[in-house]
Amino acid sequence: MADAEPDGLPTAQQLQEKWLPRWDELQLFRSSQPEDKRPRKYILDMFPYPSGDLHVGHSEQYMLGDFLARYWRQRGFNVLHPIGWDSFGLPAENAAIKRGADPRQWTYDNIAQQRETFHRFGVSFDWGRVLHTSDPEYYRWNQWLFLQLYRRGLAYRKDSWVNWDPVDQTVLANEQVLPDGTSDRSGAVVEKKKLTQWYFRITAYADRLLDDLKQLEGTWPAKVLAMQRNWIGRSNGAEVDFPVEGRDEPITVFTTRPDTLHGATFMVVAPDADLAAELVEGAPAEIAEPFAAYLARVRSTTEVERLSADRVKTGVFLGRYAINPVNGERLPIWAADYVLADYGTGAIMAVPAHDQRDLDFARAFDLPVRVVVDTTQPATGVIPTIRPGEPVPDLGSLDPKATGVALPGEGRLTASGSLNGLSKTNAIQRIIKDLEAAGTGRAAKNYRLRDWLISRQRFWGTPIPIIHAADGTEIPVPEDRLPVLLPDTEGLDLKPKGTSPLGAAEAWVNVPSPIDGSPARRDADTMDTFVDSSWYFLRFLSPHDDARPFDPAEAEKWAPVDQYVGGVEHAILHLLYARFITKVLFDMGLVHFTEPFSALLNQGMVLSGGQKMSKSRGGVDLGTAIDTWGVDAIRVAMAFAGPPEDAINWEDVHPAGSMKFLARALRLAEDVTSRPDVVWATGDDSLRRPTHRLLADAPGLVEAFKFNVLIARVMELTNATRKAIDSGPGAADAAVREATETIALILSLVAPFTAEEMWERLGYPPPVALYGWRKADPTLLVEESVTAIVQVDGKVRARLDVPPTITAEDLERLARGNDVVRRALGEKRIGRVVVRAPKVVSIATE
Repeated sequence: MADAEPDGLPTAQQLQEKWLPRWDELQLFRSSQPEDKRPRKYILDMFPYPSGDLHVGHSEQYMLGDFLARYWRQRGFNVLHPIGWDSFGLPAENAAIKRGADPRQWTYDNIAQQRETFHRFGVSFDWGRVLHTSDPEYYRWNQWLFLQLYRRGLAYRKDSWVNWDPVDQTVLANEQVLPDGTSDRSGAVVEKKKLTQWYFRITAYADRLLDDLKQLEGTWPAKVLAMQRNWIGRSNGAEVDFPVEGRDEPITVFTTRPDTLHGATFMVVAPDADLAAELVEGAPAEIAEPFAAYLARVRSTTEVERLSADRVKTGVFLGRYAINPVNGERLPIWAADYVLADYGTGAIMAVPAHDQRDLDFARAFDLPVRVVVDTTQPATGVIPTIRPGEPVPDLGSLDPKATGVALPGEGRLTASGSLNGLSKTNAIQRIIKDLEAAGTGRAAKNYRLRDWLISRQRFWGTPIPIIHAADGTEIPVPEDRLPVLLPDTEGLDLKPKGTSPLGAAEAWVNVPSPIDGSPARRDADTMDTFVDSSWYFLRFLSPHDDARPFDPAEAEKWAPVDQYVGGVEHAILHLLYARFITKVLFDMGLVHFTEPFSALLNQGMVLSGGQKMSKSRGGVDLGTAIDTWGVDAIRVAMAFAGPPEDAINWEDVHPAGSMKFLARALRLAEDVTSRPDVVWATGDDSLRRPTHRLLADAPGLVEAFKFNVLIARVMELTNATRKAIDSGPGAADAAVREATETIALILSLVAPFTAEEMWERLGYPPPVALYGWRKADPTLLVEESVTAIVQVDGKVRARLDVPPTITAEDLERLARGNDVVRRALGEKRIGRVVVRAPKVVSIATE
C-alpha cells in the first residue's frame, strides 16, 4: 500500500508514515504542567493483558476511549489519557511453562509488541506515564497496600473451603467461578478444597458498596449496577439462637422470615461446615459412618449442582436435636448439601410449608410440615369476617406436603401463638422484639458477598509481604524492606502442583525473622492479580514516585476517573474490588472520593464466526488489519457499526467502505480553493445550515456515546459539500471551506491521519487535534420554515409551510383559510380549535 491511490491521493499507509513521526516530535498528548489552568478530564481505558499482539476486538475499546479523549481536548480540557499493562497473572505463567521460558521475557516481549501496535493505531495516550504491574516499582505498592489492610484488620488468614481450579492448580475467588460452576480462566469444573488462605475483608464494606451505587445511577450502565447489587445481595432479617441438646453453644441461624419460626420442624447444617463435624464427633457408628460417606459425596459435587432446584434432595440425620426458642419444640438436626457452609452460619431453620427446598427435603424424608402463614387471607387491610352461610376458604390448598408446592407468599400468621392474625411485616417486627427481649435473637443483615480470597498458588504475581515465625506468628515485612522481589526462576520447577512454586525457592523462602533473627519462612503465595488493577488508576497520576504509591495532591487534581471504558465482563470482579480499595484509601485519608470511576462505558463484544475474539480462540490480528485497510478505515468502520454497547460481528464491519468515505473527505480538502482567511458568512446558507447544525449537535452525540450517528451525520455533510462543489456554488465558496474544515475537525476524533492531512491541505499547521471546537452560529440553527399539520375531526386535511416563529393566532387564521380545510368543514359548525404553534392545528366540529 505504499503507492498513491489512482486519483493522486495518498494511501492510508503513506498518511500513517507521514504523521506518526510528526506527532511523536510534538508530544501532543502529554497532560500539561501543574500551572495549566484549563479544566481537567481523566479518560481511562481498562488496561490490556499482554498475551500476544492486539486483535481487532481490542480496537473497539481503545478507539472509543481515544474518541472521547480527543473530543475533550477539542473542547478545551487538559486531558489525562494514560496506558499501562496488567502484566502479572496466569496466562503469562502458563505460556512460560509451556515454552520453557521465563515469564518476564514472554510478558515484556508482548508488551513491546502491543505498544508498537497501539502507536500505529494512533491512540492519543500520554506515553510518559506508562506502568506495568509486574515491575517491582509497581508491585512494591501492592505489598504496601496489603500491609495497610493488614494493620486495619482488613487482611487476614484462615482455614476454609475454597474454590480450586484443578487445571491451573490454584484457588479462585467466588467472583471467578462462573454461574455454571467452571473457572473463568481455565474453564475447568471448580472443586472444593480446604486450605489456609489470605483474604481481604471486603464484607466490612458491604453496606457502603451497596448504598454508594446510588452515586453512579445514570452514569454507569443499569445492567452493571444491577449485577453489583445482586452480587452483594443484602438481606434483612434476624439471627436466632437455637439451643442444642448436649452442647454448650447454641446454633445461630440467619433468616429473612423470622415470622415463620413457629413453622420450623427441623434444622439443616451444611455437611462440609465445621459445625457438622463437631455435631457428629463421638457419635455412634450408625451416625458417624453414614455422615462420613455422605460428606465424601458432597465434596465431589459442585456448588452449582448443590443449589440446583431440580436436584433430588439428599441428607443424613446427625442424631442431635435443637430447641426452637419460641415454642420449645425439639427439632432434629440433619446434614444436607443444599445448605452451603459459607452462607450465613452454615445452618438453617427449615420451614417446609413456606420454602420449596425445605419442603422437597421434608417430603423426601417424611418430616413434619406445618402451615403458619394463611395465604388465603389478605396481607394488608382488615381481615374479612366470614358470615354464616358464606363459603369457608379451601384450606386443603394449604397442605404443601400433599401438593408438593410451598407457600412463600404474603398472608396472615396462623398457628403462631401471639403472632396470629398479623401480616408478615408486622409479625417480623413483633418476633424480633420478642427474641431480643428473651435474649434468643436479634435483628441482623446477611450478604451474598464473601470476603475476597487473594492467595494464589502460582509464581507470576506479587509476593505476599508476610514472614511466618517458627511458632506460627505472622510478621509483616517492614515497609523499608519493600519490595519483596520475586526470586530468579532458573532451576525452579514452575509447574503447578497444588502448592506455590515459590515454596521451592529455598534461598528465597528461608529468611531470618525481622524481629529477632530466628529462622523463619516467607509466605510462598502470591496475590490475586485483581489487587494490581484495584488501584492502578491512581498510580498513573504519579507513576515515577518512589516514595509513595501516588501523590495525594495529584489525586486531588485529577481523580476520580471521569470516564472509564472497558468490557462488561469486569462488572463484578475488577469494578467491585476497585470500589472497595478506593473506600479503604478514603478512610485512610489518602483520597477525597469514595467511587473510583464517575462514569462507565461498556463496549460490546467483537465477534468473529459468532465467538468473542480472544488470544485462545483466535481473532483478526490488528496489525494485519492496519496493513490491509489502514488505521482510520478500521476506526471509522468500528464506530459506525452500531451503538458501542452492542455486540458486533467483524464480518459485518466494512473497512473497505470506510476507506472510500475517507477518500471522499480528503478529496474535499484537495478541491477547496478559497483561502483560510475567508469570511464564512458570505457563503451559501444552504450548506452553512447543515454545517452549523452538525456543530451544535455533535457534543450531545459524543457525550451520549452515539458515535455511529455522528459519523453518519459527517457522511451526510461530506456528500452535501461534494454536491456544492460539483453542482452548486463551487469549490471557491466560503461555505464549502467552512464545511470541509468542520468535517476535518470532527474526523480528527476518529480518523486522525486523514483529518491531519485535510487540515494541512486546508492551509493550517498541525495538529488538528489541538485546534479547538468551533461554536455553532445560533442564527443558522433556526429553521427557515416548518410544516404545520391541520386536522379536522382527527383527520389530517392539510400541511402548511409556516415560519417557526408564527403566532397561534396567525397559524389558526391560515388554517381556516386553507381551501382544503374549508371544503372539509363544509357547513359544519366549529366546536373547538386547539393550536400548538408552529406544528399543529386541530379543529373539532359539533
